[in-house]
Amino acid sequence: MNRFHVAERALRRAAPHRLLEALCEVLVEQYAVSCVDLYMADYGLSVLQPVSVLPHTDEPISVHNTAPGRAFGSQEPFVEASGQGSRVHLPVTVRGDRLGVLTLSLPEESVSPDVLGELREIAEILGHEVIVAERDTDVYLQARRRSRLTLAAEMQWQLLPGRSCSRREYQIGAQLEPAYAIHGDNFDWSATADRLLLYVTNGMGEGIEASLLTNLGINALRNARRAGISIEDQAALADQAIYAQHRGSLHLSVLLLDFDLDSGRVRVVDAGSPRMMRMSAKGGVETVDLDAQLPLGMFEETDYVAQEFSVEPGDRLLFVSDGVYEVASPLGERYGEKALARAMTATRLLPAAEVPRAVLRELTVHRGRPMPDDDALVVCLDWYGR
Repeated sequence: MNRFHVAERALRRAAPHRLLEALCEVLVEQYAVSCVDLYMADYGLSVLQPVSVLPHTDEPISVHNTAPGRAFGSQEPFVEASGQGSRVHLPVTVRGDRLGVLTLSLPEESVSPDVLGELREIAEILGHEVIVAERDTDVYLQARRRSRLTLAAEMQWQLLPGRSCSRREYQIGAQLEPAYAIHGDNFDWSATADRLLLYVTNGMGEGIEASLLTNLGINALRNARRAGISIEDQAALADQAIYAQHRGSLHLSVLLLDFDLDSGRVRVVDAGSPRMMRMSAKGGVETVDLDAQLPLGMFEETDYVAQEFSVEPGDRLLFVSDGVYEVASPLGERYGEKALARAMTATRLLPAAEVPRAVLRELTVHRGRPMPDDDALVVCLDWYGR
């Protein structure tokens, strides 16, 4: 058995909370590694938190202007050479969902392209095992947080599918702010061999009430989706579930999209306030105008109608909640569609996973203060097609 398979086997056999220890033992023996560190990206995607003795971790590392941050941002191995050996920083990513960075110390003569290729695959396997292990231990979830989450934020983060996703037909990146105190904004996606379904949710209210409303709405949509029905019927069933619970006193704004991966045809139901903008491969930015329909749960037995449009290879779609486009500057100027168009142009060279964070940084500058008054949600989808 070669050393790569020894490492893979050790990870698969390790207890959920001992993944790093099991990996360290193999890497020391098989690759002459002298030090192993795993860093998890925090919920705000601003720092990399070390997985160490919990609940107290060592000092976090910024994702900006640091060697591990460079590997995280570029999603490529980064090697630091020194007189005492090399520090190798490897992205820990699962199907485009960027979890963190694995950092190893090796003798300089041991770092070759073949070794880097093996270590990169080991880091990817570690990512898969972390995802599975999170069902049975809180070690890695605790390492993702710089500070305590509010209960509402805890509920919302547990509802999400991930923060990014990648297939040959598309890439998705998404981010919520304020990361540690979000209320009701949310996103969800699911893909099959031929389709991608994406939901962008603009929550109503604050705190637990908002989180419970979003949980009800998203799970009602998932229940309908898993029954194999169309997005307009998914919206109708979720609408009935929310109305039955709240009798119209609370409602949920959702944008539902169903992408055909072969043709690029998109069926969409606009049930509320999330906005969608498109930038073509040539750089032109436009608002995708849709017929607004009633938010879910506002009235009993609302009928929803799907519209259609097409995406072309090279298109970028940006989805935002009202906590983005309604934000006012200190002078009262609304962020709005012009600012969003400028932000899309300014971030056109960034990968989809990096765009939401960049837009939210620009939004903070516009707002003139660090803490927002409302949830801010940004979802970016790059379309490559088939």
